Amino acid sequence: MPNNSDKKVILRIMGAAVGVFILVYLGITLIGGPDDRNAVEKLESIIEDINVNTVTHDPIPVDITPENLKDTLPDISSYPPQVRETTSNYIEIFSSTEKAGSGTDGWLTEVAQDFNDARITIDGKQVSVRLRGIPSGEAADYITSGKYRPDAYTPSNELWGEMIISQGVKAELVEKRLVGNVAGILLTKAKKDELVNKYGAINTTTIIDAVANDELDMGYTNPFASSTGLNFLISALYAIDSSNLLSDRATAGFESFQPNIPVVAYTTLQMREAAKSGVLDCFVLEYQTYVNTPDIRYYEFNPFGFRHDNPMYAIGELPEEKRQILDEFVEFTQQEKYQALATEYGFDGLDEYKSEAGPVSGDVTIQAQRLWKEVKNAKPIYAVFVADVSGSMDGEPLNNLKRSLLEGQKYIGGDNLVGLVSYSDDVNIDLPVAKFDLDQRSRFAGAVYDLQAGGSTATFDAIAVAMNMLIEQKAAGPNRDPNLKPRIFVLSDGEDNKGHSLGNIREIVQELGIPIYTIGYNANIPSLEEISSINEAACINADSDDVVYKLRNLFNAEL
Repeated sequence: MPNNSDKKVILRIMGAAVGVFILVYLGITLIGGPDDRNAVEKLESIIEDINVNTVTHDPIPVDITPENLKDTLPDISSYPPQVRETTSNYIEIFSSTEKAGSGTDGWLTEVAQDFNDARITIDGKQVSVRLRGIPSGEAADYITSGKYRPDAYTPSNELWGEMIISQGVKAELVEKRLVGNVAGILLTKAKKDELVNKYGAINTTTIIDAVANDELDMGYTNPFASSTGLNFLISALYAIDSSNLLSDRATAGFESFQPNIPVVAYTTLQMREAAKSGVLDCFVLEYQTYVNTPDIRYYEFNPFGFRHDNPMYAIGELPEEKRQILDEFVEFTQQEKYQALATEYGFDGLDEYKSEAGPVSGDVTIQAQRLWKEVKNAKPIYAVFVADVSGSMDGEPLNNLKRSLLEGQKYIGGDNLVGLVSYSDDVNIDLPVAKFDLDQRSRFAGAVYDLQAGGSTATFDAIAVAMNMLIEQKAAGPNRDPNLKPRIFVLSDGEDNKGHSLGNIREIVQELGIPIYTIGYNANIPSLEEISSINEAACINADSDDVVYKLRNLFNAEL
């Protein structure tokens, strides 16, 4: 008969075996199939080697009022001019980045440079332009918030122009088309053939029906930031109810569609990388980007929605002299030489395409964005924030990390489930995963406030603990919901020097399919990008004064 000591050993072995069984069961429930048993068993083995502490923190009062948009935007110096003015008489233009960058994305950059080199005079005075490349949505935020207003604005499509007008900005459409472009739904050939056989054609309506019927894995970009994402949102609502984009019918149709979307990407780059991995049957992209990205040509381009013809708006009450410069510049862009250059860079394709939808007011577009946020939040996310508090984060990096979390939490929907882990030598569970109501927010704020830096950096131990928390939460307690989507957000400088390595957990992360978003502070960004790229999540460089703005957009897309 075993003695008391032997009994304790037996009980510990039995307990461990039961623990492994439960974790394996929960892991299968998390992802939905037996193929993940191996990943969960490996995770359990890793967790056994980690020193995990549960730390309690006093809650503190929390401000749930989002920061004024003007205050979240970075100083305009964050977007230095692509082309600088060469005279004292000039206009400043905000342009979408697909035409005001470099290389094949630098059409307007080259035109503006040539305009300045031409030394054009108006009323005997030489004139020039200053050109800044800024994403259409962020440029609209600068203008509507009053943070910084240019003399002219050329977004990708007219939806942004109508939005700023509806918010009280005086903006006059000077030119409907600087250069032509089209948004498209990209489908693999096999999936396109399958849908054509069933639905007869590929258009926005059939895509919505296929997604709603769970026949299509589709991704699109954040409609608060992306021209193509905004276009898709408005086009989808129009396809459901063309008479009223905000009707009960349109809302119900969108509610049946959105829960089956696996990816709403933070940026076009993230969307493109997800597509390259083969995890998506379908995603949205502009034609000019498509033709300049050879490695996604196995997707077929199907135009949809409103044209992206790069309109030009005059902003505010322009003095006559500035208006003349703007008119002269617009005329300059239309020269045969520059239209030929545009074609060379991938613009002006599919000129025969015409939108089926009529004009949409800015008010309707803004309400559609709000509807999207509400519908997206109806399917909660459960997430763990993983905060690096190692010695290398001491001082400004940790202070910025705290500010990011305290301000960023204002943009997280209350129906989501959120937890917090911090790490240095060991891993601390500072806040178990729970619904992000006001009580949880105050506990979250208290835990963030208490974070202190010191020690080594066990980054991948912390990620393993976060994955384990998500697995356990998925199938436990009153919040059990098999449809919850897991997310991990790592806030770090990207270094690690203790505990497990990326190689130890990479396969587990891949098999469980949990996206890991990384936010870098004084960081080794390539190291963080490597972590995020495992499951096509975004990596944000927080070393600028726009980190809260970036998190606002990220959380709009993910939380």
